[in-house]
Amino acid sequence: METIGKYRVVRELGKGATATVYLCDDPDSDRQVAVKVIRFGQDSAAMSRRMRKLFQNEGMVSTRLNHPNIVRVYEAVVEDEFAYLAMEYIEGFTLEEHTRIDKLLPMHRVIGIIFKCCMALDSAYRQGIVHRDIKPANIMYEAQSGQVKVTDFGIARITDASRTRTGMVLGTPTYMSPEQLGGKKIDGRSDLYSLGVTLYQLCCGQPPFAAESMAQLMYKIANEAPPDIATLNPAISAALKGVIEKALLKEVGQRYQRGAEMAAALRACLVAG
Repeated sequence: METIGKYRVVRELGKGATATVYLCDDPDSDRQVAVKVIRFGQDSAAMSRRMRKLFQNEGMVSTRLNHPNIVRVYEAVVEDEFAYLAMEYIEGFTLEEHTRIDKLLPMHRVIGIIFKCCMALDSAYRQGIVHRDIKPANIMYEAQSGQVKVTDFGIARITDASRTRTGMVLGTPTYMSPEQLGGKKIDGRSDLYSLGVTLYQLCCGQPPFAAESMAQLMYKIANEAPPDIATLNPAISAALKGVIEKALLKEVGQRYQRGAEMAAALRACLVAG
């Protein structure tokens, strides 16, 4: 593939089940962009139409978001066989790089990263936008500059559409809130739960819930308390432990209600040391 629309392909950046991301030159400017190409499923004409509609809706949502900690989407285009998003190109890696016990970041840096994510989600929530798939793989981090960017707003609905049927949930189960796994209507507080799961994993190298089957995982998320993170990382402060525990409460109304509220609690952790 030499071009995607007007964009000249430089190289492939990554590939998933239904999408491929390319580094491209934008002929209308001096910048390079990341272009995510999403191929429509071959299941049926109805499914293909569904994916097109999802892309048009979610693409328009993504282009509305403008926050320093959200990857900027410049253009969303639907073609016959595929669709693509032209996005801000970010140097660095996803936070997946730092979820292993031997690759954990210093605690103050983790707090700073999640603080910025909270503010990004707060901005999206104020516009009525829910991400639905917050996880380490959807947060970009560039260590030298400290730049943090949440990516793929709403695009989980598109990339999952070819393998999802009515009645099934969208997103990544390990990071889902109890209400999202239960198929209930969700809002920005569900994203904050998912961010809490991410924070937990960045602090100790494992997610709060793991199981051998989807049924077991769903049961744990819905009914069990997460393991005490202080037993997994004794160096964690009491203040940060409290933030994580509140973020992971089962009852929506008992958790943080806004990203700015959770961000303020994280700022207090830094002040407390």
